[in-house]
Order: sequence, then C-alpha cells, then structure tokens
Amino acid sequence: MSKRALISVSDKTGIVDFAKGLLTAGFEIISTGGTKKVLMEHGVEVIGISDVTGFPEILDGRVKTLHPNVHGALLAKHGERDHQEQLEEHQIKPIQLVCVNLYPFQQTISKPDVTVEDAIENIDIGGPTMLRSSAKNHEYVTVVVDPSDYDTILGELKHDGEVQSATRRKLAAKVFRHTAAYDAVISEYMTKLAEEENPESYTVTYELKQPLRYGENPHQKAAFYKKPLGSKFSLAYAEQLHGKELSYNNINDADASLQIVKEFDLPAAVAVKHMNPCGVGTGSTISEAFQKAFEADPTSIFGGIVALNREVDRETAEKLHEIFLEIVIAPAFSKEALDILTTKKNLRLLTVTFEGNKAIEKKITSVEGGLLVQDMDAYGLNEADIKVPTKRQPTDEEWEALKLGWKTVKHVKSNAIVVSDQAMTLGIGAGQMNRVGSAKIALEQAGEKARGAALASDAFFPMGDTVEAAAKAGITAIIQPGGSIRDEDSIKKADEYGIAMVFTGIRHFKH
Repeated sequence: MSKRALISVSDKTGIVDFAKGLLTAGFEIISTGGTKKVLMEHGVEVIGISDVTGFPEILDGRVKTLHPNVHGALLAKHGERDHQEQLEEHQIKPIQLVCVNLYPFQQTISKPDVTVEDAIENIDIGGPTMLRSSAKNHEYVTVVVDPSDYDTILGELKHDGEVQSATRRKLAAKVFRHTAAYDAVISEYMTKLAEEENPESYTVTYELKQPLRYGENPHQKAAFYKKPLGSKFSLAYAEQLHGKELSYNNINDADASLQIVKEFDLPAAVAVKHMNPCGVGTGSTISEAFQKAFEADPTSIFGGIVALNREVDRETAEKLHEIFLEIVIAPAFSKEALDILTTKKNLRLLTVTFEGNKAIEKKITSVEGGLLVQDMDAYGLNEADIKVPTKRQPTDEEWEALKLGWKTVKHVKSNAIVVSDQAMTLGIGAGQMNRVGSAKIALEQAGEKARGAALASDAFFPMGDTVEAAAKAGITAIIQPGGSIRDEDSIKKADEYGIAMVFTGIRHFKH
C-alpha cells in the first residue's frame, strides 16, 4: 500500500518542491483548496480532499477536513490490530505525513484597517485539529508545520526510507508550540475585544529573536524573545547595524534608555548604566542634547548605553566616538556618522522606529512560581492633578526644570531623586532604602549646580528632612506626588525656604 501525505498550507514557500520530493519517496498527495490548485498547476498529481471524505467542502471552506476519513487516518495506531480492523471496516486509508500551516490570523489582525469579521474568519479550525491529531499520533505520523523542516524530512526519506522517530517527536513538539502560540494570539485578541480586565488565565506567546551567550551572569543561560505584533518602538524590533552581539544586560539597559527617551519631544539624549539613567540632556540639536547628557555625569557614562531621539549626524558621532560606549540607539545614522562610529569594532549601533509606534503594552515580571502583570507606567504630567500647595509658584524656568526631572525620575529605581535644570539632569540618586539617602546622593553629585535647580521625587516625602536637605543645597523648586499624612511638614519647610513645591497626585515607584 502506498503511503499518503496530506498537504494544506497558507504559506506556499517551498511546497511544490516538497510535494515532488514526497512523490519521489512513494507518497500519494492529498490536498485542499488553494494548495491543491498550486500543486496541480506545477504538475503534481493530487487527490482532492472531497475524494477522501466523500463529502464536498461546505460553508465557504469552513468545513472540509473535519471528517472521520481524515482523523481516523491520522489517529489510528498502526501497530494495534483493533485500529487496523476498524480502518478496513470503514475503508479508511492511513495518512503517514501531514503538512499544514494555518490561516494567517496574526498577519490579518496586524493590518490597520482590519475588521472583526476579517479577524474571526481567519481563525483556523481544521488546520489545528489536523496538526494536533497528527502530533498526538507522532509515533506513526510525521507532522510538519515549518517550511524550514522540509529538507530534513526529504533527506531522511531518501536516506532511510522513513522519517526517524526522534525527528517525528521533535516535529510534534514544534507543532504543539505552534498551535499554542497561534491560540495565544487569538486569545489575546478576543480578550481585548471582550474587554476582559483580569481573565481567569493569562496566556502569552513570544518568538525567539536570538539565543544569548549567557544571562545576567556567565553561569546563567538566556535567550531573547519578541512579542508577536509587539511595539515596534522596542529593542525586540531594533535593527543592529554594527558591533558585537547584544548581551542580556545590554538588552535590559538599552530598553531602559529607550523608555526614558520616549518621554521627550525635543532633541534628547539619555545615557544609562545598570538600568538607571546617569545623564539626560535636551537641546536645540541632538549634538547639544548629547553634550548635556555627557556633562551630567562624564564618569558614569563610560561603558554605558546612549539613546537619542534624532538621527545621529557627523557632529554628534564625533562626540560619541571620543568615549567608550557599549551601544548607541537612534532612529537613524547619517553616512558620515556611520563612517566615524563603525571604526570602533565592538560598538553596537542600533536603529529603532520612533514615529507612531509608542504602543502601550502590559508589563510582565516573573516571580518564582508565577507572573506579575500590570499596565505600563505611561502616566504623564498632562494627566496629573497638578497642585501647588506652597506660597510661591514655580517660575517658567523652574517649570521646565521640574518637567525634565519628573520625566526622568519615573525611570529611576526607587527610592529615586533627580536634580535638574531646564536642559539636563544634574544629579541622580537611585535605589536607596530611604528617600533622604537618595537625595543626598543626587545633591552631592549636583554640587554647586544644585543652586537654583529643581528636585523631583518619585514618591511623597514621609517627613520634611528631604526638603531641608534640598533647601540647604540651593534647590528652589520641588516636584513630588504628595499624599503623605505629613505633607504639611514638607509644605511648611518649603515655605520657610521660599521653595516652590508641586504635587502631582501620582507616584512613580520603579523596583
């Protein structure tokens, strides 16, 4: 008895050559719809699915393979006598190979003008069912969902006359990953459509972008995955133009730099070390912005990551070239800039799409045995309930400094304090166990530049000591959430020193 292969694919890549290879290996080919048409046009002899089921395709193709003549052929155990007798009784011929890939649901919903009706129509039913049946019965059936596996299968058929059991098991595992990922994308789409806030189960899928040499430390294994249909304004969708392979820590730091630079509309530059900004600068040009970011902390920027929100030009590239950096990220690099920066063999140069891609995604953090899921912190000053409880209002210049500080402190590890003027950060205190400790670090770093500057705090002051320290350093304006039972102490202390203090009503913890 000749062997049978069922082929039904939406991705036609390599399918004609694969089918011809199966014919050479002694298979009959069963096919459906558009796949059948393509194969026949290329001279491949095909058995129509209706000839197998004895029933026509109906409901615009919604029902064509959901039939015992198909699934009996896929699920029968070839070595079990009872199964073989039932196949013979119902005149069902076994199918030894299934090649199926699914309706393009993900590609469909990625279209900006997609309708719900189009999305629903591209949810495959028969395909996943055949794949799961075949994968379950992989002891007897070879199942392939990825065109990259065609050559392996044909090679084993040519060399051994059959596909090896270890290969069949690997292919089956890939199928279950594929159908799980397919259903995860559908699940996410339908959950959003139904406006479910906290569904009873949370299923996500990611696609391998690249294996990594190691994780946070050399003894930890790691890989980088990207979210299907994820934000294009992200490291997952960045293009690397030059330099060494990205490491686990590179990716974390580079992501942190992008999250900060997203905050700014003016030309801006952000330098990051160990997930915290060490310098943020703005200017009328990107070169001026980078100069400010560098001057903010010329020591810590060494070996850091720099993100810029404008094309890197020659002038900026010359400044970047003068210091040791791990990564430079920008929307683009001029030819002159690339000529300068690519002379550094290991410097990683990345481009990211900046325009129109600031998608809001869920923030997922793993804990042992579970996941924490929350909205991204996209809250800005435009949404804040701004109040000025002090006697003095901020000046226009102070407002600009406060805004820059507030945009930055949101991305600094808590407890967080940022000292800034209108164009750059002057001092950053991160991750201390008490707020006044962070303030002392930031104020000490700012030094004399703190005089006339602004101070931003990611959370409220539990007492007036931070205001006291700020006042003695020369700070003239403070921005903080407010909301402490001892707010009045801070307000009085600010009034005592003539400081203008702004309450935002919102905190920005980052752990």
